[in-house]
This record gives sequence, structure tokens and C-alpha cells, in this order.
Amino acid sequence: MLICFGFSWPLNVMKAYRARTARGMSLPFILLIITGYIAGIFAKLLLGQLNYVTGVYFLNLAIVLVNLGVYMRNRALDKKAVPSAGFSLQQNNTKTVINKEDTMNNNYPQIQELLHQRADFQARLNLLPYDGNPEIKERDGKKYLYIRKRVASRLTSTYVGEYSDELYQLLLRNAREGRELKKNIRRLDKELAQLGYSDAELSARVQLNLDFARANMKSNIYDQAVLEGVATTFPQTEDIIENGKVSGMSASDVQKILNLKHAWEFVLDKDVISYPTDYSILCHIAKLVNEGFYQDGGRIRGVPVTIGGTSYIPPLPIESIVKENIEAILADSIPSDEKAITLCLYCMKTQIFNDGNKRASVIFANHYMISQGAGMIIIPEKEVPEFKRLLVAYYEDKDTGEIMDFMKSKCIKTF
Repeated sequence: MLICFGFSWPLNVMKAYRARTARGMSLPFILLIITGYIAGIFAKLLLGQLNYVTGVYFLNLAIVLVNLGVYMRNRALDKKAVPSAGFSLQQNNTKTVINKEDTMNNNYPQIQELLHQRADFQARLNLLPYDGNPEIKERDGKKYLYIRKRVASRLTSTYVGEYSDELYQLLLRNAREGRELKKNIRRLDKELAQLGYSDAELSARVQLNLDFARANMKSNIYDQAVLEGVATTFPQTEDIIENGKVSGMSASDVQKILNLKHAWEFVLDKDVISYPTDYSILCHIAKLVNEGFYQDGGRIRGVPVTIGGTSYIPPLPIESIVKENIEAILADSIPSDEKAITLCLYCMKTQIFNDGNKRASVIFANHYMISQGAGMIIIPEKEVPEFKRLLVAYYEDKDTGEIMDFMKSKCIKTF
């Protein structure tokens, strides 16, 4: 029993260390266990019963003391991450208006998760080619399909096409999925309100940057698809984004483009862009770009990988170190474009996830750029060969600053 109990503590310590939050940990419980072990050790010493049990007591006490240290470290991280009472959380040029109650601060991690979920549902809703209820109209003996939708207080009817069973079933599925997504969004809005959260208020500059990014989203997705080696043309990419399918392309390439759209829709949500650029945002982006290829594409890589065209073999990433490095880059006092490029290159070289690292890294860097109102980072189609050459040199530690200069001059879009 004692050995089994002792083995459970290292697992608990590892879990708490990776969680980086003191939520779910109990300081009184930890102190009570420490007191119990100390009392047991003193009893053994007083009775002169020095045996293997005493050794197990000492070992378990040491592990519980480590757990106490992890608790203190996690508590400090929670205090650092959560703004104090009466504080309006500000990140760069954005402002998130948060209720000034103390209880709100304790719910910060939960609010962050709910906002991620809401943005994901909203992105999925935006991906639906038809949003509304199908309607059949007859004219001159023929049937036609329309989408009926209420906009503000006005009921609209939009023509879709000539009636077919396949198209009608698609519209019905879209209508059901749309209702379910809207229901989930309303539920999350209610939960957020109960936690004291109110919607983000963006600065005029950031709002302009969001509009700029939305206006260029199709071309951005096309350029990213080319960088990834997807065999597509811009008209094909546009057709996939607008209609969800296209002829003459593999299913996996179509899925990659749809995933890019999903990830961009997520990042361009006003609540997501108002949140600090951090590791959790990166993981969610990676999950979206890998959707349909990996069960959890946002989980940190746990297997070795190789990169085509280079001798560089990335070591296995350690989550705590990745988080610290991202935080260090963001804390560096360098211009916004250089900071975003450094983030992008670091995530690419580290190969944090099993796949989709270039796609996730570019979108992650854009989260920071847009939140700064600083424009966007995109590797244009015509610059892809040169970028790949410089990237290989960067991977192999042969870069002398060329890739930074190249990206600053060729890959930054401003408005």
C-alpha cells in the first residue's frame, strides 16, 4: 500500500508541473501529507525502528516536498497570468473588458478555454456554404431552391440553384448544423456572462487590420497552400473556400485548404485576436490545420521526425521549454514585425507538432501581427523557392540574418 501510494506522487507532480496552474491542487492537503510523513519518521527514530519502511517514508516525503515546490511555482504563474482586481486586461493595441470582481480573476483559465470554443464554433459556422433554412419555390413547372434567413428584423430569401435531391439534402444538413452551432454559441455566451466576461473592444487600428486580413484571406490561404506543396491554382483554392469542394484535386489537398480557412476564421475572431499571443493559441491553430489527419493535431510532438531537403533533425520538444521560449520572444524589446518573424521561425524549426508546423507557425505569427495592428506575414507564391532555401540554412545554423531581412522585405503586408 505504501509503495503504491508513493508511486502515485511522482505522477501527480508531473501532471501538476505540465498543467502550469495551481487550480485543482490543495495546499492544506499537501501540508497534511508532509506533516504525516514527518510524524511517521520521528516515530520510527524514537522507537529505533530504522528499516526499509523508514527509507520509503523519506523518499515519499522528498517527492511531496517537490510537489509543494510545484504548487508554489504554479501559484506564481497563475498570479502572473491573471490580472488583479479592478484591472482591464490589455494586450498591445487591444482591450478586453473584464468584470472587476475578484471571482473573475480566478476564472481566467476557464474563460480562455470558453473563448477558444466559441471562436471555434463561430469559425465552423462561417465555413457553412449556406446558412439558413431551405425553401422550395415553383415557377413554370420547375422547382428552385432558396435559403430563407432572418437578417436583423427582415426575412431574406437567397437563390441557391435548381432543385435536386442532393442539393436539398445538403441545405437541410447545413441548416441542422447551423442551428446546433448557434445553440452552442449562445450556451457559451451565457457561461461567459456568468463568469463576468464581456466582449472585447478592439482599437480602431486592430479593427482595420482585421478587415485587411479578412479581405486578403483567400490569397493568404493560396500562398500558404503553395508553401505547403499543395497542387492548386488560385481559382481552385477560391472554389474550395467558397463551396467546400472542387474537381481535379486530391481529397487531402482539399482538406488542407479547408483547414487553413478554419484556422484563419478562428484567428480572425475578435475575442481570439484580443487574447495574448501564447502557447495555447498556437496549439489550437495546429489542431485546426491538422484536422482530419491527426486525432489531436494540437498535441506536442512525441515522436522523432525528419525534414525533407535538410540534414537538420529537430530534437523532441519539451512543452515547458517551448512555452518559456515563446514567452521570451514575446517579451523581447524588438519591433513587432521582427518579433512575429522570430516567433514564426522558432516554431518552424522546433517542429512542435507532428505535422502542419509551417502552416500553424505562419498563422500564429499573424495572430501577434494583427493584435499589434502591424499588418500580416505571408510568404508570396513567387518567393517560396528562395524562402525554402533560406529556411534550410536557418535550420542548419548557417543563417547570418538573411532570412530575417528577406521576410521583412518580401513577406510583410501592411495597410
